[in-house]
Amino acid sequence: MDAFYASVEQRDNAELRGRPVAVGSAEARGVVAAASYEARAFGVRSAMPSITARRRCPELVFVRPRFDVYRTISHQIRAIFADYTPLIEPLALDEAYLDVTEDLRGLGSARAIAQEIRARIRAEIGLTASAGVSYNKFIAKLASDQNKPDGLCVIPPAKGPSFVAALPVARFHGVGPVTARRMAALGIETGEDLRGQSLDFLRAHFGSHADYLHSAARGVDERPVRPDRPTKSIGAERTFDHNLADPGEIAAAIDHVAEAAWERVMRSGERGRTVTLKFRRADFRTFTRARSLADPVAGRAQFAAIGHALMTRELPVEGGVRLLGLTLSGILDPEERDQPVLPLD
Repeated sequence: MDAFYASVEQRDNAELRGRPVAVGSAEARGVVAAASYEARAFGVRSAMPSITARRRCPELVFVRPRFDVYRTISHQIRAIFADYTPLIEPLALDEAYLDVTEDLRGLGSARAIAQEIRARIRAEIGLTASAGVSYNKFIAKLASDQNKPDGLCVIPPAKGPSFVAALPVARFHGVGPVTARRMAALGIETGEDLRGQSLDFLRAHFGSHADYLHSAARGVDERPVRPDRPTKSIGAERTFDHNLADPGEIAAAIDHVAEAAWERVMRSGERGRTVTLKFRRADFRTFTRARSLADPVAGRAQFAAIGHALMTRELPVEGGVRLLGLTLSGILDPEERDQPVLPLD
């Protein structure tokens, strides 16, 4: 989906149409959960601190998220998908892989299927979607971002390797900012640069991630579309430009990581009972601390509070904190997921 949360808010409120919109909290420690394309033109992005977003775009309109609405719309979109294939692997509320190898409606091609799905989403739900069509998940994912918003990109097998070769490695799924910087330091900027490295070289520098990178650079991805794939954990982590030693700095960092992680939790629609804190010291030693509850974590505030409590017990951290992460695990089974949560107040 194109700027899903923000597009829903613009669809439902005519006064927001054509304006730069950020879904999230405008508070000093708030984080942008989603940004409209008008806001993105100013450099506003998801997971960006709200204070930075406001600085980049003074006219930015903040809207509180309505995750119950987004979840309902996501279910409507998946119902459309189900008319074309039972092989649907959701990535989040706004994104999914579909295996349409079997042409259930006799449309003749994957392109035609994607065109019809996008047309139905626009007509029935009033939102736009972009689609990537290709012979594997890795390239289909890249292609889905190629012509956004409201776009379609088809990459046939003969063009897959050359398509991947021309892209910056920062566009690769699974290559975050830190990994991209490490690659740049090694002279790896594009898919073609990555393809030029041996598997031994990649293993020496990127460990267990190397096999995936080696195959991806060649346009190869053998992963099947897996319906109802169980989610084990959802979270976020951040590596800092300087080691954090001040307790106030660490607390603010936990708030930002908690906001980013909880946004992913809400997008997934999952619920879980265990919060895990991950932190890395200046000497690169990594530690994890966890707390499990009898009931599912009730919301972002409780999630962040547990993160703070776990971190407080570790202070002071020798040499400072280089990385912080928070994850939710102990994910509920589907039959438990829709049971109501008792409000905390």
